[in-house]
This record gives sequence, structure tokens and C-alpha cells, in this order.
Amino acid sequence: MTEREKCDAGLLYDTTTPEREQAHLQCAELCYDYNHTRPSDMARREEILRKLFGKLGKNPYVEPTLFCGFGFNIEAGDNFFANNNCVFVDPGKIVFGDNVLIGPQCGFYTALHPLDKAQRDAKLEAAYPIHVGDSVWFGGSCVVLPGVTIGSNSVIGAGSVVTHDIPANVVAAGNPCRVLRPITEEDRLRYQTPEYPACRG
Repeated sequence: MTEREKCDAGLLYDTTTPEREQAHLQCAELCYDYNHTRPSDMARREEILRKLFGKLGKNPYVEPTLFCGFGFNIEAGDNFFANNNCVFVDPGKIVFGDNVLIGPQCGFYTALHPLDKAQRDAKLEAAYPIHVGDSVWFGGSCVVLPGVTIGSNSVIGAGSVVTHDIPANVVAAGNPCRVLRPITEEDRLRYQTPEYPACRG
């Protein structure tokens, strides 16, 4: 079993292999290129994102600065938006559905370092995937930890640390993040004005 196969299987793996270091370097170069594009050069930004991410849908928009560990483990659907200074630690898969909105300074971390000192000192780690459904909104400075799944249409409040799964159609927040309430019809009508009537989703 290769170290990459161990990683994909959620087993402890060696983080010091030449193949891993080369993959990380290639990703770092693409992140550098992305973060030094001119704000008006949206075509170049999208070109780099499509080289960086494993899968990417239509109409992506990611503000610099962007950091990922490998890039190819990130998958995003249509209309993916990430604000400034987001971090994707992706030895494991990070999968986003359509219409995901990510506030500034959010982190998605799939890497898990062992609690055992000897294993940690030996540069071993594990990785557990993160899955995010459609139409999820993350407020600024959220952190999502390894192995978490977040259901579609939910809202994660700013500053949350998401340590466990969050169901669909809820507002959740806090450290650790917990469900506060369901999203209701009242939420759909809250910001209705004559110019912007409530949408039907």
C-alpha cells in the first residue's frame, strides 16, 4: 500500500515522501501565481483555479489570498465563492456542492495529527474528508475540522468551529458549532422589499 493509498483510506501515512513534497510544491506555485494576479484579470484567475482544483463548476469566484496544500483534492460545484484569506488543508478530499458561499478567513482542515507523541514526531498523520452540500453559507473565520459533513442549505455563523456533522436546513454557530434552529419561511420573507420580493427556492 502506498502512502497516498493509506492517506485516501484514512490510515496513518508518512508525510515526508518525495512524491508528496513535489505535489505540495506544484500546488504552492499555482497558489503563488493565483495570489499575484491582477484584480481585473479574471480569465487568468479562472485558468489557474481550474489547474489547481480537482473539479470546478461554472462561475467560480475566489478572492486572493488563497492557500491549499495540494489542490487536486478540492472539488467545487457551480457558483463557488470564497472570500479573502481562505485555507484548504487538503490531503483528504474537500467537496463543495453548488452555490456555496465562504466568508473571509475560513479554514477547511482534513489533516489530523496523532495524539501520540512518537507517531507525531515520526511525521505521521491521517486525513478525513470534508463534505459540504449545496447552498451552504459560511460566515467569516469559520473552521471546519476533519471528517465533517454539512448538509445543504445550512448557514454556519461567523467564528464557528465545526467539530461534528451539521444537518441540512439549519442555522448553526459556536465553538463547538451546534444547531441553533431550523431555517423557516419567516427567514425567506425577512428581507423582502417591493424592489426585491422574496424568492422561491
